[in-house]
Amino acid sequence: MVLGLVGMLSCKKDETKATLKSSPGTPVLDIPGGDAMVLKLSDKDVVLTYAWTMADYGVSVVTNYTLQIDKQGSNFSNALSLGLVTTSKGGQLTTTIGALNAKLITLVFDPKNPDPLPLEFRIRATISDSVKPVYSTSVKQTITPYYVKVVYPLLFVPGSYQGWNPADSTTSIASVKSNDMYEGYIWFGVDNAQFKYCQGPAWTTNWGDNGATGTLVSGGANIVAGTAGYYKLNVDLTGLKHTFLRTAWSVIGDATPGGWNTDTDMAYDSIGKVWTVTVALTKAAIKFRANHGWDLNYGDDAGNGSLNAGGANINVPEGGNYTITLNLSQPVYKYKLVKN
Repeated sequence: MVLGLVGMLSCKKDETKATLKSSPGTPVLDIPGGDAMVLKLSDKDVVLTYAWTMADYGVSVVTNYTLQIDKQGSNFSNALSLGLVTTSKGGQLTTTIGALNAKLITLVFDPKNPDPLPLEFRIRATISDSVKPVYSTSVKQTITPYYVKVVYPLLFVPGSYQGWNPADSTTSIASVKSNDMYEGYIWFGVDNAQFKYCQGPAWTTNWGDNGATGTLVSGGANIVAGTAGYYKLNVDLTGLKHTFLRTAWSVIGDATPGGWNTDTDMAYDSIGKVWTVTVALTKAAIKFRANHGWDLNYGDDAGNGSLNAGGANINVPEGGNYTITLNLSQPVYKYKLVKN
């Protein structure tokens, strides 16, 4: 039995085609550290190597391997990614104890007093959207991380708008859950800005989009935005997909002069990287929304100044003239209401 035709085995014009196994052989993962590890700050530069055998599709095929990690018993429903390797052979991924700890500390209930984390690792192998992923058997390990201030994984966004500099961390987007899902906002100050995505502050591993299909390709063509403005970028490195959306922000709500029917537009400060507006508010509620619609909006579920997509209304404590600031330039989106 075969899954179907998936690719070329030859560059010749006669197009010799390959067939895949209907039940590909799964990779086998080997992890360092045995059954349990206690991570230490003094060992932060120690290198860890994770290795696996290739997924056997019956033919030689370039495969995307993602090393995933999650809490035991979660069935990888909230899997974090330790990295992506693209190869036609078996693979390995190296990281440091410090980099591993930075991902794991986000899973701890009290990061300042970390408890041992029962975890499991697996390899996810993919070759195309039309072929189901193949997974290795999971490998269990208990790891105790050490406390550090959380540093989110970054995906760098070099482009024509900033001099094609892949080492500029100010033009990057973050994976807040360390799960290879990246999001962020960047100001493209020129029309038709061209850009790419880089894993790390160098061109070694980069992605573009051949044909503007929304699919990322290793070393692919430059991605082209539209009219100059403030863009929301989303990248799924596991699925190798991306989107971008030009946004303009406003405040709306029964605390504003326009109520819930008319937006109060905000202005962007490209130096401070924030949106602001000064407006008279009543004791009621507001939300932030993009492009005068509800498809993309933010509220505050916890009432703590941090924003949540589609979150709860933000209460204005008393009437008065306020300066409202919206900051989407950091991994955790924030806002401020300051009464003048």
